[in-house]
Amino acid sequence: MNTPLSTTFDTPLPVTLELHGVRLEPLAAHHADGLRAAASDGQLWNLRVTSVPEPHEVDAYIFKAIEQRPTRLAFAVIDSASGALIGTTSYHDIVPAIGRTEIGYTWYATRWQRTHVNTTCKLLLMTHAFETLGAALVGLRTDNFNHASQAAIERLGARKDGVLRHHALRRDGTVRDTVMYSIAAGEWPEIKAHLRDKLARHGVR
Repeated sequence: MNTPLSTTFDTPLPVTLELHGVRLEPLAAHHADGLRAAASDGQLWNLRVTSVPEPHEVDAYIFKAIEQRPTRLAFAVIDSASGALIGTTSYHDIVPAIGRTEIGYTWYATRWQRTHVNTTCKLLLMTHAFETLGAALVGLRTDNFNHASQAAIERLGARKDGVLRHHALRRDGTVRDTVMYSIAAGEWPEIKAHLRDKLARHGVR
């Protein structure tokens, strides 16, 4: 006889998180201009392996993200010092009954890529998920041709679970395979230490 899973996972509610000069606050309509500017830095909507909105799509993008609560909680990523909007990231595919959430819908303005921002965001979101919400597992996913994203996820220390073939539509109408990764609660202390060390080695304390 199967024993029901016992979990104390709490559904993520809107919250503001901040660390190392990066602030995550719930994505809202007033972030639209900043999000347009971030997407325009590098014209990120032209990347076929991401889902960055074009400038005229930003308002609908924000509305949809808010509408998807409680299975998705989207954040604006903000530079604390200047108030400039860097990009966005989300908890998504939230399943409280099994203590699972994923982190995704993540993109940053070109000038903030390959900085401490992504590591800081992941540290903030995973710390909140595991230590405040009580998550059993945090998943991450990416396009099979988004090799930069796969490398970034692997640098976090996440384990590759496998590939879902013919899984989702890209913006250009082609169908992608999705590469799935995860970090379990028992792995979190070591991953957390790794992320902190990674930031310290880049002079972020």
